[in-house]
Amino acid sequence: MEFFGIEFRKIPYICFMISRIAEKKTIDLSAKFKAVAVTGARQSGKTTLIKKVFKKKPYVSLENPDKRTFALEDPKGFLATYPNGAVLDEVQRVPELFSYLQEILDSSKEKGLFILSGSNNFLLQQNISQTLAGRVGYLNLLPFSLSELKKGKLLPNNDDELMLNGFYPPIYDQGIPASDWCPNYIRTYIEKDVRQIKNVSDLIVFERFVKLLAGRNGQELNMNSFAVECGVDMKTIQSWIGILESSFIIYLLRPHHQNFNKTIVKRPKLYFYDTAIVCSLLGITTTEQLNLHPLRGAIFECMVIGEMLKQRTNLGLPVNLFYWRDKTGHEIDIIIDDAGKLTPVEIKSGKTISTEFFKHLKYWNNLNGTKKSILLYAGEESQKRSDGVEVKNWKNINSDK
Repeated sequence: MEFFGIEFRKIPYICFMISRIAEKKTIDLSAKFKAVAVTGARQSGKTTLIKKVFKKKPYVSLENPDKRTFALEDPKGFLATYPNGAVLDEVQRVPELFSYLQEILDSSKEKGLFILSGSNNFLLQQNISQTLAGRVGYLNLLPFSLSELKKGKLLPNNDDELMLNGFYPPIYDQGIPASDWCPNYIRTYIEKDVRQIKNVSDLIVFERFVKLLAGRNGQELNMNSFAVECGVDMKTIQSWIGILESSFIIYLLRPHHQNFNKTIVKRPKLYFYDTAIVCSLLGITTTEQLNLHPLRGAIFECMVIGEMLKQRTNLGLPVNLFYWRDKTGHEIDIIIDDAGKLTPVEIKSGKTISTEFFKHLKYWNNLNGTKKSILLYAGEESQKRSDGVEVKNWKNINSDK
């Protein structure tokens, strides 16, 4: 049986050979900090990464009932079992360990002593910030990037297939169709991760809220509207948004502050980190459905922005992406702010270059005097225009050609 032209039985071996771009930064952090925390979405490949990079360290999963019981009952004795450090996975399951870890790290000069990871980023980050702040180097690992899929010869045949299947490793290394994998992923996330967080009491309403978010992918975040639709207060919506952000389910693209004496929009725009999750929440299960869906353009935009995020996070760099919109409707999809040097980027899902594609870029360039701007689209033709606009296929996002 084949999946994107690759036999199921061969996929796990191909994926196993894929080197994650983030490996280099993980090693770099372990040489600078006494502990490293690898965070990211559930099933993004964190455990695979840390097992490969730190294969000489003992690996301990605190999902294991025996290990967890030992750590809960005798945290000091548990950590003493690993005098040379260890990889502690699902460490948020035993919050009692963090105070003892602080003592060990403070008394040691060794770098990269403990590697911490877990599927519930909200609780993991909460525990680290309370006891280990300043002692831990962070790496956020997102699902596969475009270049990683290319390297593993796993890239789908076209953009619609890629949007539908997303970038999560299990869809590729286990050969599970996204239409089957994503609903189970969402259910597991809500029932395991969200249930552990005290301020989420009504999981049914929370699940409905996540589906509403999918329908607003690529739009400004209006919390008041969500509060009315879900029948909860604004503080609850803010809390839920925070949980989904820290879990790497959604990403809030902040507006750029540059106003040019214009009244600008100040609300963030909402995007999901992975298009397969959006498609699943919207009930899209085939490329035919996706191709005709009114939100296809927004899903395409979501995919491109997700790739731009991975470029930064895989290198351990802070995200420098914003959007810009004024009250009269002029908008730039992405503003790359490189230490004050602003590069506008427009994203279009069409395959044929149209004059309409350049409208907002021209407005921005006239307003700001920008000499370079970028148009990313789904077509294959590349252009370098006299007005400084560089046109290229979105898959060549890393290319200067």
